[in-house]
Parts: sequence; C-alpha cells; structure tokens
Amino acid sequence: MYNKNMDLKKIIFKYILRRKYYRYGKCNRCGACCSKIYVKHKSGVIKEEQEFNKLKKLHPFYAGLEIVDKDEQGLVFKCNKFDKENHICTIHKFRSSICRKYPSEEIFKFNGVMSENCGYYFKPIDSFEDVLKNELKKSR
Repeated sequence: MYNKNMDLKKIIFKYILRRKYYRYGKCNRCGACCSKIYVKHKSGVIKEEQEFNKLKKLHPFYAGLEIVDKDEQGLVFKCNKFDKENHICTIHKFRSSICRKYPSEEIFKFNGVMSENCGYYFKPIDSFEDVLKNELKKSR
C-alpha cells in the first residue's frame, strides 16, 4: 500500500480520501464556475427538468439555479446568486457544499474543464515517474 517514506499528506489524500490530485490556488472571483454547472444527485448528473423541479422542493440550493442548456452529460445550470457586477457570491457565507468543495477532481469525471481564468489548478499526487516505476514492478 504505502511505504515509510511517504508523507502523511499523501497518505491521507491518496488512501483515505481516494484522491488522485492535489488542488492548489484560490478563487479569483471570475464567476466561470457559477455559469456552467452540472449538478450530481445520487446516481449521476441531473438529466431531466422534472427531476430538477422535484429537487427544488427538497433543498433551497436548487432554487438558486437556472437551467441554461442541456447536452449529452445532462442539464447545464447557472447560479443566480453570483453578482456579476461585484464578482462575488451573494450568499457566500451560506453557500452549499457543492460550492464549498469546488473545484474537486470529480469535475474531470464529467468531461468538465477548468476555466482559463480559474485561480485553482490540480497536480497529480503521484508523479509520472512513480506511476511508471510501479507499473514496471507489476509487469515483472
């Protein structure tokens, strides 16, 4: 699983949290993440407007979303809580967990990409060299 030389941060992220990347950076308030959102609920991304309408009745977070598109992934939303003039969330202190956790590496599972202007970025936990070395060990 892991060796004695592995640091605690790597152990926590890789084996406990099951992550493949470290997230770095900070929000630069561009608002891009508030304008094209896929929302995952239980088994996957919300695909139908009827499902979304049911969810709006269950949780206040969904009431702040507006459907702007639909593609092969599912419904695409924008958040009505982003103030474009001041570049800030109007409910920042009370924002939902989806917003607090953004961006997570799960974005890549849905073919998502980070905005060019996003202040966050990801780096793999394991370097290419480490992955290659492990794969070569397995093949022997």
